[in-house]
Amino acid sequence: MESRKHSLIPSFLYSSSSSPRSLLLDQVLNSNSNAAFASSNLEKSPSPAPAKTATMVSRKNFLIASPTEPGKGIEMYSPAFYAACTFGGILSCGLTHMTVTPLDLVKCNMQIDPTKYKSISSGFGILMKEQGVKGFFRGWVPTLLGYSAQGACKFGFYEFFKKYYSDLAGPEYTAKYKTLIYLAGSASAEVIADIALCPFEAVKVRVQTQPGFARGMSDGFPKFVRSEGYGGLYKGLGPLWGRQIPYTMMKFASFETIVEMIYKYAIPNPKHECSKGLQLGVSFAGGYVAGVFCAIVSHPADNLVSFLNNAKGATVGDAVKKIGLLGLFTRGLPLRIVMIGTLTGAQWGLYDAFKVFVGLPTTGGVAPAPAIVAAEAKA
Repeated sequence: MESRKHSLIPSFLYSSSSSPRSLLLDQVLNSNSNAAFASSNLEKSPSPAPAKTATMVSRKNFLIASPTEPGKGIEMYSPAFYAACTFGGILSCGLTHMTVTPLDLVKCNMQIDPTKYKSISSGFGILMKEQGVKGFFRGWVPTLLGYSAQGACKFGFYEFFKKYYSDLAGPEYTAKYKTLIYLAGSASAEVIADIALCPFEAVKVRVQTQPGFARGMSDGFPKFVRSEGYGGLYKGLGPLWGRQIPYTMMKFASFETIVEMIYKYAIPNPKHECSKGLQLGVSFAGGYVAGVFCAIVSHPADNLVSFLNNAKGATVGDAVKKIGLLGLFTRGLPLRIVMIGTLTGAQWGLYDAFKVFVGLPTTGGVAPAPAIVAAEAKA
């Protein structure tokens, strides 16, 4: 009888989930199955059905998981979970950075040549006059490829290291020092992510700030290597770490904290009672605020990265001397706040939207107590 069930229903519809709701559905299916089995035997014979056969029926059954229930399709912290987070990172970082290429282009030129690009409006005007509309998206290919690689490592390894450090600390210390867990996990992930990003970032800056150097990635990469060698691709790795590691630590730790505070103080209902649309709105809002903090913290290093990748043979000392200490903190900052705030908000929105799409919960917020989950399952 069991083999007939499995032959009629595709195997991907089976679930071995042991959540309270699944157990409740499991009991209902068992009771219905046993009742039908007993009824059939009573019609054929007045003697009761053998206990052994009934036990076999109750032990083996199938469940069809609902696609709208979080966690049914992908088990948390499984290889499939980390793969989904990695792909979500590719979408969130690659697409958003490519979209804001015009802002990034003006920002880089303001950092490199402030006498020519004096403000945001004049920067866009100069680019339009000299290069036309196409000029606003110069360098979009290395931007897309580089930040897709970075996003894959950033989000995928963050989820991995957050779980890894939480397991090392244990439940008590994880709850007590959760912010330190977020900081350590995000910093570890960004070290790896920047190694993936650095070559693409070097080519991108050179293409965007030196008109005529190359059209894009296909001709810019080999030209850059011929000029400075493969080692030149990683010349800006130190400043990139200096920019991105504090940026990412602030991005993830502040996001997790802000989202938790929103659910705790601004929304009357617990997170698990909120609609998915509201949860994604919280993700975007939390990401935008976190992005403003990220831009301020990482801006001096961002100026260094732009300067070093544009000037052949330049050093950090040359950059500080040329730009000035105050200029490192202020040059191009307003535009970067707008860009990074929007970028970070969109990234968290896209990342969590993809997680919801594949059946995973959104990031951050206060997790419901086990008693509440059990009560909901029985309701």
